[in-house]
Amino acid sequence: MAMTELSTPKTTSPFLHSSSRLSLSSKLHLSNQFRHLQLLPPLHTTSNSKISCSVSQNNQAPVAVQDNGSVKTKKECYGVFCLTYDLKAEEETKSWKKMINIAVSGAAGMISNHLLFKLASGSVFGPDQPIALKLLGSERSIQALEGVAMELEDSLFPLLREVDIGTDPYEVFQDVEWALLIGAKPRGPGMERAALLDINGQIFAEQGKALNAVASPNVKVLVVGNPCNTNALICLKNAPNIPAKNFHALTRLDENRAKCQLALKAGVFYDKVSNMTIWGNHSTTQVPDFLNARINGRPVKEVITDHKWLEEGFTESVQKRGGLLIQKWGRSSAASTAVSIVDAIKSLVTPTPEGDWFSTGVYTNGNPYGIAKDLVFSMPCRSTGDGDYELVKDVEFDDYLRNRIAKSEAELLAEKKCVAHLTGDGIAFCDLGPVDTMLPGEV
Repeated sequence: MAMTELSTPKTTSPFLHSSSRLSLSSKLHLSNQFRHLQLLPPLHTTSNSKISCSVSQNNQAPVAVQDNGSVKTKKECYGVFCLTYDLKAEEETKSWKKMINIAVSGAAGMISNHLLFKLASGSVFGPDQPIALKLLGSERSIQALEGVAMELEDSLFPLLREVDIGTDPYEVFQDVEWALLIGAKPRGPGMERAALLDINGQIFAEQGKALNAVASPNVKVLVVGNPCNTNALICLKNAPNIPAKNFHALTRLDENRAKCQLALKAGVFYDKVSNMTIWGNHSTTQVPDFLNARINGRPVKEVITDHKWLEEGFTESVQKRGGLLIQKWGRSSAASTAVSIVDAIKSLVTPTPEGDWFSTGVYTNGNPYGIAKDLVFSMPCRSTGDGDYELVKDVEFDDYLRNRIAKSEAELLAEKKCVAHLTGDGIAFCDLGPVDTMLPGEV
């Protein structure tokens, strides 16, 4: 088999990138794919040749392999993944499920550094589910993305069949069935919450448009970048071809923290806590619901009789957990956030245990609780394991719970007005009030 080296200057990265997309293409119009590439000469091919990629003997740069049709080729590939996805037909049908495409934005960040290896290991989608990872970063993080891909290569995950990295969401999101949107601008000192909503809102508006244009029509979208509820709303409003029900805002870390605090107070292990709901916004107006939660199958208020702590100390302990962790650890909660993303996905792809439920921020249209429509609001859900969910109807409310939910609802309505220019709802007007509701640890 003839092999043609793609020469690069010695000072360049060992990985090729075009439009910040680190892969080789098997398209015959390869020169167009590399139109922004300044480091490489044009690659000339004959009209009958196909291009796939391999790794040179010194592992310093990919090489182009001219193929007359005897070798299976792919549209795109990265490093060793150009060589490994060569399953026989009977293996594809008898042993493994059909490969799924998973996009992760902010892929060079700390949360992703924990998450990607869990995805690749099979602990999220199952031991018979091959995956392709589509990693989205920025121009500034492109070298870090190369490092991420190298570590994924070195980990030898058999289920990880493809890795693709880039900075253009219209390329990275092509045909994805899951989009985990982690990347967002952090809130810096002195930055108003309204400014953060606008800056990050523009990111998620663009990503919503890209998903709408190129993703699978039934893609499931989980928004992690904050403020995640309103970012999820912006994203879904810019993706009208994707069912609004498919968009989620991550509130699972809040749920996990609430379960931990109840378990500590009751003196039980946390697996004894069930039916935990986080209502509303991922902010200090969130409502950890102790009225409907259970400990060993009993109502929490029967097990924990210190109701003053439930109404005051419990909620505060959940809200301030992230800030306390930074004081102890010196960094934000990347690992536990990654675990909560895994938990959120698994709650959608595995059946919910009988009688239990989970929390996720979802679109409010048609909800049975009287919450205002056209918001992304954390509510209790159940799933049959098919990626879909239904809202739980058999929940109780008292005056305390309703009043707290109303405050979070009002905040999300105010945030929605701030981003009206990004959701197609007219001119933005922002009045979030004097109280800063950003969760400690997210500033």
